[in-house]
Parts: sequence; structure tokens; C-alpha cells
Amino acid sequence: MAEKSARTRVVIMGAAGRDFHNFNMVYRDDPDSEVIAFTATQIPKIAGRRYPTSLAGEHYPDGIAIVDEGELAKLCIQQHIDQVVFAYSDVTHARVMHTASVVLSSGADFVLLGPARTMLPAKVPVIATSAVRTGCGKSQTTRWLSGLLKKQGLKIAVIRHPMPYGDLEQQAVQRFASRDELDTARCTIEEREEYEPHLGLGNVVYAGIDYAKIVAQAEAEADVILWDGGNNDFPFIRPDLHLVLVDPLRPGNETTHHPGEAVLRMADIIIVAKANSASDADVQRVTESAAGINPTATIVRGASPVKLDEPDKVRGKRVLVVEDGPTITHGGMSYGAGFVAATQAQPAEIVDPRTVAADEINTVYALYPHIGSVLPAVGYHPSQLEALRQTINSADVDVVVTATPCDLGALIDMNKPAVRVRYEFAELGTPKLSRLVQAFLDRGKPERQT
Repeated sequence: MAEKSARTRVVIMGAAGRDFHNFNMVYRDDPDSEVIAFTATQIPKIAGRRYPTSLAGEHYPDGIAIVDEGELAKLCIQQHIDQVVFAYSDVTHARVMHTASVVLSSGADFVLLGPARTMLPAKVPVIATSAVRTGCGKSQTTRWLSGLLKKQGLKIAVIRHPMPYGDLEQQAVQRFASRDELDTARCTIEEREEYEPHLGLGNVVYAGIDYAKIVAQAEAEADVILWDGGNNDFPFIRPDLHLVLVDPLRPGNETTHHPGEAVLRMADIIIVAKANSASDADVQRVTESAAGINPTATIVRGASPVKLDEPDKVRGKRVLVVEDGPTITHGGMSYGAGFVAATQAQPAEIVDPRTVAADEINTVYALYPHIGSVLPAVGYHPSQLEALRQTINSADVDVVVTATPCDLGALIDMNKPAVRVRYEFAELGTPKLSRLVQAFLDRGKPERQT
């Protein structure tokens, strides 16, 4: 049994993202704290590794262990943990408090670090896009913003919420300007879903682990930084203009998940997304809910029109639908844009992939039983990507409809034709988001109060 240390003994709970950022910002250089371990969830093959010495700093010559979250209770007791920091996102409020109960029963404190301690400043204006849930349409909104800003001659850099699932040392600071660089970095499907559409627009994308260094590089080459948030987390960089999306296809989710509700309360502008796809009643319900939670924010509406590249190839055919992975898994949606687009094209049948799903894909279905008759495009690890390929190729269908934003055909060999679904942000009604952003630019970067 470990001896009690004079330093505060800390465990950070995460999913290879905010957990590392919180460590870097608050604990790495703190001589009074000792981070004993990170716990990992959701991402395959992260547990059992170590946060490397080169990133952990001088207080951690052996790095830091990354253990499975299932070991939390035992870890707290055996290692005399004083403090457990919850550092991942898009989880229900109930799950957060169930986790807190496990921690508190061991005698440790349960901690949530806030924006003041974890946001980095930038020397150029920052526009951040966040949401109350995964899959609201943050990235398409950020892409639309990039076009709006570039039309004014502004140079932008996109900084993405982290997805460092590979070699952590090599992923400390990542800058992507071409798809070849994604190949070199061995990016996962989940990374490519976010990066490829930006690169197609000529946007430079930054991501990684050490966001102080990332911000320093990005601000040196950009007039404006766009923070493209992940899950429903709040930004790692202090925004000068904060856009937050709510989803009328999931009414009521404004107040059910952490830290989505906190993010909504932080918003300068609230975007009711997908207003073209939801019922008028749900659009109104979500609008009223958002206004009640954050009455000082301006509320706008946006659309997310769905386009199938070649609908004639789908009409009357047996179809397998591949959806954006995070939206369908922890985002809680039973289906997404792919199912909508395929249905509109009048197929003979949308085939449920469960009957031919490979073992690693069946594991995903077991973890997320809400998923409908669609295949989530998961590929956090090469074996998971291979399982995705096997499932697609085993399906008795005529065509595959792919709604993942990345080029799936470039990653796996499919033995049947594929048709892509595309969806982008569009303004809807008034007030217009473009005018609000222009007003922000006209005012210039607001001064910070100390």
C-alpha cells in the first residue's frame, strides 16, 4: 500500500483530451500536487499506456500511468487519493454525480475545473463554436465562419478540440495543411471527420496536447483564431465571441448534459441549429428553453441542408447507411444525416448492419443500444477500422451511403459502390449570424477586464 504523501495526490478522469489539457494548465508545474494517474474511458487502447515524461514535466520523470476508469474506486483507496478531477465531456448530469459518489465514498474530493483556470489567452481575436451536445453542427458552423472571415481578407487558423489517440509525444503540437499530412500522422477516422472538410476549404488546422504551444503558433500566422469545439466542452482558449449551438432534434438536452448546460450559460450567441429539419414546435421549445437559461445571449436560427451526391444510385436499392461516429455513439442520436438523405432518395430497403457486424462493431452497439439501423463510422484504432471494413463488405446491399465528413473510401477498400452525403451550415431567418459576426469585427477585440 502506498504511503501518504505531503503533496496532494490527484487522479484526473478523462478520454484523452481535456484531461491532458487540465493537467498541463493546473498540475504539471504545481509542486504541491502529484498526479498519480489518468483514468481513461470511451477511447479503445488508451488505458495501459503512460502520459510521457516529455509532456508531463520535471516532476514526473517516469511519466504518468493511464488506467481504465473501472479501476477508479480501487485506485482511490490503494493510492490514498486526495482529489479526483473529472475532465471529459458530453455526459449526463446523473453520470457525473454517480461518479462523484464513487469518489466521495473513498474519502477523496471530487473536482470540476472551470474556465478561469483552464482557458488560455490569445493575442488575436478568438471566435469559439461550442454546443450543448455532440452532433449539433459545430464544425460545419466553424467552416461557414471561416468562409465569412476569409471573404474579408482575414487570415484564419482553426484550432480543434484534441483527439490525441496515437503517439502522444508526436501529437504534442499538430499542424495540418494537406491530406497528405493526415496520412503521415496516421489520423483516425474521428480526426479526419473534423480535419478533412477544413483542409478542403484551404483552412490550416491545429490540434494536439500542449495548447499553450499550439496557440502561440496559430496566433503567429492568423488574424483570427477559430476554436472548433469537440463534444459539448467549453473552449480551451478564452473566446472574444462565443457561439453555442442547441439542437431542436434533441429538445430538452439543453440542461441534461455536462458541460453543455454550462456552455449554454456562457454563450454570447445561441444558434438553434437544424431548424430546417425539426418541427416548428421543437424549434420553439428549444428557443424558449435557451432564452430562459441565458437571457442575455442573442438567439439566431440556422439550417443544415442535407445533400446526397447521386440520389439515382440509391433509389430502389438495398442500402447500408454509415453515419458520423461521435454523433451516433456518445452524441445519443439513433441516426443522422445519412439515414435522412437515404430515406429521401426512396431506397428499396435500409439494411440493419447488426446481422453482419464484426466483433468490435458489435461492442459499439452494446455500449450504445440507442443506435438505429445504421453503422457508426468508428475507427479510433486500426483494428476498429478493419472491423468497420469487414462489416461494410459483409453487408448484402447494393450501395453504401456514407455520411461521415471524411472520405471513407480513401481509408478502406469497399467492395460495393458508395455515395456521399454532405451537409453545411446555412443562415435561416433573422437576426442573421453574419451580421452579428460583422458587428463583432467592427468593434474590434474587446479589452479584457482584470
